[in-house]
Formats: sequence, C-alpha cells, structure tokens
Amino acid sequence: MSPQARGRELAAQGRRLWSELGSVKLAAAELAARHPDVPSLQAHRYAAGLSQDQAAVRYNEVTGNQTSLGGTTINAWETWARSRGQGSPPSISALLILCAAYGRGPLGVADENISPIELIAEAYERLGAEDQLALKQYTVDRRPATDASRNTTVTPVRIASSHKAPAQVGPEFTLTVPTVEHGNPDICVFSLPNPQPGQLLDLTWDTFGYGVERLSLQIKNLGRRLDADICFGINEAGLVMATFLASSRFSRCPIGYLRCNKVRDGIELDVNSFYPEAAEASTIIICDFEVKHADVIGYIARQLRTRYPKAELYFAVFGAMTKDRNLEVSGFDDLTGAKIMRAANFEAIFIAATMSPPGIEPPLELR
Repeated sequence: MSPQARGRELAAQGRRLWSELGSVKLAAAELAARHPDVPSLQAHRYAAGLSQDQAAVRYNEVTGNQTSLGGTTINAWETWARSRGQGSPPSISALLILCAAYGRGPLGVADENISPIELIAEAYERLGAEDQLALKQYTVDRRPATDASRNTTVTPVRIASSHKAPAQVGPEFTLTVPTVEHGNPDICVFSLPNPQPGQLLDLTWDTFGYGVERLSLQIKNLGRRLDADICFGINEAGLVMATFLASSRFSRCPIGYLRCNKVRDGIELDVNSFYPEAAEASTIIICDFEVKHADVIGYIARQLRTRYPKAELYFAVFGAMTKDRNLEVSGFDDLTGAKIMRAANFEAIFIAATMSPPGIEPPLELR
C-alpha cells in the first residue's frame, strides 16, 4: 500500500472510530494503539478525518484565515513527531491552533478540548526546554477548579480508553504523583469500591485488563518518551502486567521475573527469579499488582540497584491502598504505601487504581 493510500485508509478508520466513540481523543488513542508507528499528532488528524491538506485548511480557518499554512507544514510536523532528527517541530502557538482545529471533529462543528501535551505525547522531550516548560505551565493553569469543601477535583474527565469501564470500576479522579523533572505529575486513577468490606475484592479479567491499559496510557502521557531496557514483573500478576506493557509500550523489551518468598523477617527473592542482561545506567520498569503497608517494593528497588548499577527505576502498580475509607484521595500521601514509594526514589510512579483493606485479588488468584 502506498503512503497516500494508507493515509486515506487511516483517515477512514479515524472517522469510523470517531462515530463509534464520539470523541477525537478517544478515537486517536484507539488508532495509535492499533498502529504503533502512528504518532499521536498524526492519530489526532486521522481521528478528525482530515488529510494533511484538509488539516491545513482547518488550521487556517481556526485563525480566521490570517495564516496560509499548507499541507507540507503539517507533514513536516508529523515527520518530526514520528522520527528523531527529521521534520520540524510545531511552535507552541501552532500546537494550540491544531488542538482547536482537530477538536472540531470530522464534521467541523464539535468543540472538544484537546491538550497540546496529548497531541505530541511521544515527542514532548524533543521540544526545547523553554517550550516544555511553557506547555507544562499551560497544563497547570488549565486544571479544573476544586471544591474547597471536599478538597478534590470537581468532575474529573474520563481518560481515553479503548473500551467501556467494567462494572467493578468506580469514580475516577486526578492524582498528583512523584515524576521525572519536567514530566506530567497528574495521572487519572480509578477507584475499586468493595461491596463486601473486610473481604478481598476478586477482580475480573475485564478490570485487570482495564487497569493495565490505564498504566499504559499514563506511561504514554508521562511528558517524554520512556524507553525501557527491562520490564520486571513481581510475582505472577506483576509478570502478566510486565508482559503486556513491554509489548504495548516498550517495543517488546526484555522481561524480567522477580519471585518473592515470605520469610520470618520479610521477603527474599527466589533463586528462580530471572534477570535479563542490560547495559550500565539502564532504564527499568518494575510492575507490581498492589502496594500496601509492607516495604516489598523498597527491598526490590535496593536489590535491583545492586544488580544494575546506576539504573533508573520506574514503578507501575495496579492497586494502591488508601489510609481512609475514601478511595478518591486528595493527595499521594493519603496512600498507605506513599512513604515506602517515596523512599524507593523512583524516577516516576504510575498507579491504575485505589483500593481499600484488605486489598484486591487478581484473576485466577495469580500470585
């Protein structure tokens, strides 16, 4: 298929997805998931059902035809988003205009709010430092107002997902977590209400997959491209998470396995754990199913730093337990494992859901 024919087919797919999902952002996320070689900037154009020339016309319309942008400029921006060292980056003002242009949808009459950081999710770190800071400040200034009486965000926006939330998933909210310098600290987390307090909440496969997808989207929207050298899974549930994330987000990077055995004074790593080889100063993602009171992740982090000197460690956890019954916590430190995770000194932390005691149980009782 020629590039032109493929472009027409992807634009048609984008229009169909927009018709099904009713959102350019949701359609772009699904299109990018189906076609990993398509950057977010290009996926949003396809989700708006536009060719490059049509996108340029829409851009000029948004500016009141005070500009005369052509399709070659759109192509240069998308080439830059797709490949390092090629094309040219859009300016901050151009990104804002593109957000408005694509937010009008295939019919040109919608008014969807698209974030400029979402638009260039994979290429954010290739912007100049000043542009990165400007975009970050723009995002901070546009945060929704808060209800002072509850100290929580009012009406959080549901994050892009390829399917409807499972029945077990509760309300969503924005949580600010430790992250990399100039990274996006705000993640969209969902709660897991327990209809039988005092008993483990048995998750369905739908809920488990939904949480893994949520972690993948948080990683994508970190604010810079995250390339992993190894993706480690803690025990079997973590290994399943690591397998999916390595495939969907980290270009099938090597997968490691950390099997934890309980001992009198805590845990120890089983001899059957697997440690892939990696260069010094590698980037490692650690996947765990849940974090509670015990300092399991701190022990794991220390062991990995001994085995992989100068490694950068990132932590992705499915469920984080809250200190109180309210699962929609107002801050990271309202999680029982906050102090443990801070002490582990991760580069960034990703959390899919919050849970109440005694915790959650993965499908098939994966350990």
